[in-house]
Amino acid sequence: MGIIQTTGLKKSYETRAHRKTTKVEAVAGVDLDVAEGEIFGFLGPNGAGKTTTLRMLSTLLPPDAGEATIAGADLRKEPAKVRAAIGYIAQGGGTQDDATAREELILQARMHGISKAEAQRRAVSALAAFDLTEYADRPCKTYSGGQRRRVDIALGIIHQPKVVFLDEPTSGLDPQSRAHMWDEVRRLRTEGMTIFLTTHYLEEADALCDRIAIIDGGVIVAEGTPDALKREISGDVVTVGVGEDFAEKAAEILTGQTFLTAVETRDGGRIRLAVEAGETAVPLVMRTLEEAGIATSTIEVHRPTLDDVFLTKTGRSLRES
Repeated sequence: MGIIQTTGLKKSYETRAHRKTTKVEAVAGVDLDVAEGEIFGFLGPNGAGKTTTLRMLSTLLPPDAGEATIAGADLRKEPAKVRAAIGYIAQGGGTQDDATAREELILQARMHGISKAEAQRRAVSALAAFDLTEYADRPCKTYSGGQRRRVDIALGIIHQPKVVFLDEPTSGLDPQSRAHMWDEVRRLRTEGMTIFLTTHYLEEADALCDRIAIIDGGVIVAEGTPDALKREISGDVVTVGVGEDFAEKAAEILTGQTFLTAVETRDGGRIRLAVEAGETAVPLVMRTLEEAGIATSTIEVHRPTLDDVFLTKTGRSLRES
């Protein structure tokens, strides 16, 4: 039995525009089974239902339908037990500008019923673990984005939860801070925590997660290890540069060719082609375009990525969603 299990989890909202009320199904029946000790990724574009699912699992939103258990506690019947077992780090963070990291950590620990002396000890330990000791007594408003995000995560685990929910943990961070955050997430897993993170970064899901679920329109469209999902897509991907003026014409000419399984235009005058075998498709692509009077500036062949998985499952690119 997984440490996180959901069956048929649903959530809808009502929106009102032009004097008309419309019901929007944000999460449309999500089934999940996350193993203890996993780094599990929820991958999808903005608005796909990732944060809504996370907020339901962390008891911040009541589900409209469905069941879930987290660390053995029933989400609906035992919300207090669920909250005691989890740490939740929201995308927007929770630090106060004028408070210091040490003050925030001690307060958070005390709010979990931890004694003052133990709260102070845990704060010292967390500051050292997240490389924040040097800044511990400065106001949080003086921290960099990466430092402040590390404080957020330290706050979320100060009570030593079994499960940690991370909503877009590296959103807005520079590449160096993002890499540092990945190291922190891996470290939490080595300390025995199960990590459930949402992300729209393909590289993050590929590099960090043991397994991922791809969600789109409130529905899970694929689930598995990153490698297994990529292996589901046979063949290669060819990207051809033809220039902005010729991209649409080139895509039209190539659509329907027997040596291609999918054609998609991209920004920058590029076309992405799904093919059975790159080495045989490339000369055919070049000859077809040449006969149509379209010159190719670049041509690349690569194995399928998670973006190709998303394209195959949804008909569009996650990078451009």
